[in-house]
Amino acid sequence: MKPISDHLKENLDILFVGFNPGIQSSESGHHYANPSNRFWKILFEAGLTPRKYGAEEDYKLLELGYGLTNIVSRPSRTADEITKEEYKQGRQLLKEKIRVFQPGIVCFVGKGVYQQYSGKKKNIQWGPQTDSVVLGTIDFVAPSSSGLVRMKLEEVIEIYSKLPPLMSTLSRKG
Repeated sequence: MKPISDHLKENLDILFVGFNPGIQSSESGHHYANPSNRFWKILFEAGLTPRKYGAEEDYKLLELGYGLTNIVSRPSRTADEITKEEYKQGRQLLKEKIRVFQPGIVCFVGKGVYQQYSGKKKNIQWGPQTDSVVLGTIDFVAPSSSGLVRMKLEEVIEIYSKLPPLMSTLSRKG
C-alpha cells in the first residue's frame, strides 16, 4: 500500500487533517475514497462546497481554499494499527506543515486525530479550541466522517457547518 499525496498550498482557509489513508484511498490515490466515508457529503451539506465532490476530485478543494493531509501517511485498515512512533513522527511533520503553509483553520477530522496532535486527552469540545498548537491558526475539532461513527449525520453536519462563519473571521494575507 502506498501513501497518498497531500493537497497543500500556502494560506489555505482550512486544512483538513485525518488519521491516515484507508485501503481504498491508498488503492485509488485519493482522500476519503471509501464509499462508506461521508466526508464529501458532509462538506456539501455543511455549506463548505458548492456541490458534492467525489474522492477523485480531492485536489479541486485547493481551488476553494481547502487542503488535505493526514497525521500519519502510512495506509492501514484501521487507525488502531498506527504505532506510537508513527504518531510521534506524524505530529512533528504536521506541525511543520502547518507552520510552513499557515492555514487559517486546521480542522481535525476526528477527536482522536486532535488528541494525537495536541497531546490533550480531556475536555475537548467540538468546534474551535481555546488554544492552538501552532500560533496563528485556529484548531477546530470535528467528528470523524467515517461511516463507523455513531453520531447522527445531521449532528456531524451541524458541527462542520460552524466552519463557514469561522472562515469569515479570518484576516488573511492575500
